[in-house]
Amino acid sequence: MTKNTEFSITSAERYSLALFELAEESNLLIEIEDQALSLLDLINQSDDFCNFVKDPTINQEDLLKAINTIVENNKLNTLFKNFLNFLIKKRRFFFIERILKSFIETCSRKRGELKATSQDWSKEYLDPTVSVKSVKNLDEAILHINKYGTMHTDCIITQNKKSANKFLKYVKSSIAMHNTSTQFADGGEFGFGGEIGISTNNLPPRGPVGLNQLVSYKYKITSKGSIRK
Repeated sequence: MTKNTEFSITSAERYSLALFELAEESNLLIEIEDQALSLLDLINQSDDFCNFVKDPTINQEDLLKAINTIVENNKLNTLFKNFLNFLIKKRRFFFIERILKSFIETCSRKRGELKATSQDWSKEYLDPTVSVKSVKNLDEAILHINKYGTMHTDCIITQNKKSANKFLKYVKSSIAMHNTSTQFADGGEFGFGGEIGISTNNLPPRGPVGLNQLVSYKYKITSKGSIRK
């Protein structure tokens, strides 16, 4: 039986839950979560470190020395240091990535956070709930908004004028904003008087709808028998 099959997801959850309870009891949960994320980033970004911590042939002394050096250089909390050393002595550090990911998931779950799915991106909850997606770049953000957004109001927060102009140009929302509170998406703020509604149609009316935007046209034409030639 391999190490991966011996160490189940349930085992990882037990270790991560123990870390969660220790951090919570010590009022260090936010700090330990941040440090766990930093260590995960190091594992993901450094192939050498990732291979080192997952190498079952590394002896405990070398592993303890390496981890304690990282702890000192990054000023990690003593509680977190003791937990990492405990895993090394129990020969469980090989699974540190799985344990820390489980710990982060436990923190999120205890805060009431759930992992979003594609069905959540276009869902309006009608309560204080929000779906959050991390994107790689501006292009992916615009594609996501145009696919799942309500086409109502969207905003970009950036000091990069090039990115801002690209967002304002290509996002399909009826109101596109840059470094501006979306609370300004209101007919009264636009000078239309009391807002009756908002339209996300591509044809007029579009955006905040006041009384003038609801009034249609009627053409009255009189002549003395004029004909079209």
